[in-house]
Amino acid sequence: MLDAILGQFSDWKNRKIVVAMSGGVDSAVSATLLHLAGAEVIGIHMRTWHYRDSRGRMEDKNSATCCSPADAKDARRVADQFGFPFYAMDFELDFRKSVIDPFIRDYLGGRTPNPCINCNNSLKLGTLLTKGQAYGANAVATGHYGVLSNNPESGRRELRIPADREKDQTYYLFGLGQDQLCRMEMPLGRLRKNQVREIARELDLHLSDKPDSYEICFVTDNNYRRFISEETDTDENQLAGDIVNTRGELLGQHPGIHYFTIGQRKGLGITDARPLYVVKLDPDTRQVVVGYDDDTLSSGMEIHGMNWVSIPKQADSFKARVKIRYRGPGYPATIHPDRNRPGHAQVVFDEPVRAITPGQAAVAYDDPTRSRVLAGGWITRQID
Repeated sequence: MLDAILGQFSDWKNRKIVVAMSGGVDSAVSATLLHLAGAEVIGIHMRTWHYRDSRGRMEDKNSATCCSPADAKDARRVADQFGFPFYAMDFELDFRKSVIDPFIRDYLGGRTPNPCINCNNSLKLGTLLTKGQAYGANAVATGHYGVLSNNPESGRRELRIPADREKDQTYYLFGLGQDQLCRMEMPLGRLRKNQVREIARELDLHLSDKPDSYEICFVTDNNYRRFISEETDTDENQLAGDIVNTRGELLGQHPGIHYFTIGQRKGLGITDARPLYVVKLDPDTRQVVVGYDDDTLSSGMEIHGMNWVSIPKQADSFKARVKIRYRGPGYPATIHPDRNRPGHAQVVFDEPVRAITPGQAAVAYDDPTRSRVLAGGWITRQID
C-alpha cells in the first residue's frame, strides 16, 4: 500500500515544502510521506500556548490536546527518525492576538466562537506560509482531511471533501483565500483514517495509535468557562444577569452569558414541566432567554465575513447545502448575497433549522452532493 500511495506524490520530488507538525499521527504521516517521495521536507511545530491545568501547574501531556510540549517531542522524534529538519517555533503572541483574545470577546459578547478556524486562517496557513517563504519552500502541507484540486475552467483552486467523510475538516478551512489554497497541500485527503494509522505502523512511527485531539487545544480540561475567568480581569459580578422566558418573565439568575450557548438544555438551573432550551443571548441586557423546542427553530440567518472558496464571488442568489456546525449534516438553503454590504449575505433554509448560533461558521457546499466548499461566513444572527 505504501508504494502505491507514494506514487501520488511523485510531483513533489526535489521540491521544498514546510509541514505543520502538531505532534499527532496525521501530520506525522503527511510529513513522512512527502519525505519518502523525495520532497525536501522542513517540519515546523507551532508552540502556541503554555499549557496549565486548572491549578495553574504547567502540563506536559498529550492525552487530548495538540501543540503541547509533549506533542512537540512527538513531532521532533518523527523528524529525527527520518532525518529531515525540524523546528519548534514560539507563536504564543500571535496565537493570543488572533485566537485567544477573539475567543474571549466572543463568549463575553454572547457568541459561541470557533477558535480552530481562526487558528487555521491566521497561523497554520497564514503565518506559516510566510515562514515557509523564508525557507524557500513552495508550499505548506498539513494533516487536514480535505482535497485540493485545480479547476482549469475557472482557474480556481477548489477545496473538496476527503475520501473519509467522517474525518472531513473542510468546515474549518472555509476562510482560506485562493492565494493560501494555491500554496497548500493536504496529503491525506484521499486516504481514510484507518489507512493513515496502518501507514504509521508500517513506518514504525511511535505515535501510530496516539488518540486524536477533540477539545479546544488551549483549554486542556475542556472547561472554557474556567479559562475565561482566569484569563480576564473582569468583575464576574458585572457579568451576572437574568434568565427569562420568551415572554420576558423572570425565571432565575445566571453568572454570565458565557456560561451558555444557543440550543443548550442542561445546566440552566431552572425547571419546567417541559424541557427548556437557550434560544437567545443578549449581551446588552445580559439576559439569557429560554424557550421550548420549537422556539429554537429559525428560518434562516445573516452572515458576514463571506469568503468565496471554490467559486468566484456571486452577485445573484444560489442554492447550496449549508453546515452551521462541524458535525452537522448540512441543510438545503438559498444564499442571497447582499449587494449593498460586501461580505454579507442572508441564508434562507428550505425547512426551519434548530439552534443557529451566532459566532459559529456557516459553510456552503454543493447541493445535494456536498462535494465542494463553495463559500462560507460567520453567523451574525438568526432570522425567525
